[in-house]
Formats: sequence, C-alpha cells, structure tokens
Amino acid sequence: MKEARYFFVPKANTQTELPQDEASHALRVLRLQTGDELFLMDGEGVFYRAEVAMTSNKHCHYNILEKLPQEKTWNGHIHLAMAPTKMMERVEWMAEKATEIGFDELSFLNCQFSERRVEKIVVSAMKQSRKAWLPQVNDMITFKDFIHKERKGRKFIAHCYDEIEKKDLFEELTGLEADEEEVTVLIGPEGDFSIDEVREALDNGYESISLGKSRLRTETAALAAVMMMQLKLRK
Repeated sequence: MKEARYFFVPKANTQTELPQDEASHALRVLRLQTGDELFLMDGEGVFYRAEVAMTSNKHCHYNILEKLPQEKTWNGHIHLAMAPTKMMERVEWMAEKATEIGFDELSFLNCQFSERRVEKIVVSAMKQSRKAWLPQVNDMITFKDFIHKERKGRKFIAHCYDEIEKKDLFEELTGLEADEEEVTVLIGPEGDFSIDEVREALDNGYESISLGKSRLRTETAALAAVMMMQLKLRK
C-alpha cells in the first residue's frame, strides 16, 4: 500500500489545481500521475481525499472524491507570543515543534531587549504531523501594542525577575475554568523582558508566571509553554 500523500491547499474545495510549490513536489519528487490518490489539507479543519485528474510540466489538477472533516484534538485557543532570537533557525525549530504538538497562533514581539521563512516551516510541520489546522503566524508587533490589545481568556507573562512574585504556569492552567480556554503566554527575548515591560503587562491584565526552576533559552521556554497549554487543553 502506498503511503498517503498530503498537500496544503488553502480553500481546496474551491480549487482544482495544486499550488505551484506543491505541484512541483507532487510531479518532480513524488512523480504522481493521473489517477493517483492524494489528500488535501485546507488548514481550516478539513482533509479531502482526491485523485490526480491531469498533469503537465508545472501543473497538477485534481478531483475531490471525499470531504473528511477533522476534530481538533485540543480545546480553546493557544496563543504564543515571543520575541524572536538572533538566530532565526532556533525560532524556526520552535515553530516546527510547536506545530507538531498543536497550537493556534504565533505572534512575534519587538521588545526593548530584542535583537522571519517561518510560515513555510509551519506548513511543512502541519503536513508532516497530519494537523488539520494551520497555526496563524502574525507579523511583528511592538510589545506595547500587543499587551494593550483586548484579548479573551487568561493572559500570562513569563519572566525571571525575583522581585516580582510569580505563579507556576502549569498550576495556573490546571485551575482554568471551562469558559477560560483561550490562553495567551508571552515569552521574552534572550535578555528577558525589561522589568518595566513586565510591570506594564501586569497593569494590562497579564499574570506573572514561571515555567519552572530551570533557566530556559527563549525557544525552549516557548516550546515548554505550548506543551503545558496543550496538556491542559487537549481533549
């Protein structure tokens, strides 16, 4: 039995042709031919079983055979906001692994101590891990604009300042009520948030939290936060 081949096709049910980069992979690498089966992922919770209808040098047309709605394996909305590191490959690694684990939204913060291809990494990880939802990757936003934007659910900021009291994130997530399943966690840059940024976030409804006793790199802290949210919110 051939391995199922998955392709990311936004609005797949309104299209008849694979996007150019997906078509190139289907034709040049997988060498698909007319009649071959493939699966389409629209990134919005639906898979489609399809077959190759026609191919040419750079085009791969398909016919949809079956619609396969998927159920998300976690509740609520998991939103990670982090300051990108100097080494972009570390951010890409984090985005890839967080997508495999499962989350909903990624924002990049321009902070006081802050020093992007991420979309393609997320799409690739979504296909590899057979996730039906494509995480939303937002453009860079200033820290101030982000924390002043109204958001539902619980909002947390992770930091390392001993003079500001912190709660344990996992313990706080364990106590979530059913109507508080939208969670946002802020992860700072390599030099941490400035203490003024932390205090400003607290003034805007964010809760001060720790991710444990170990001192973590930015991308490790971000992945740890996603894992904690996923464990709490998974079905």
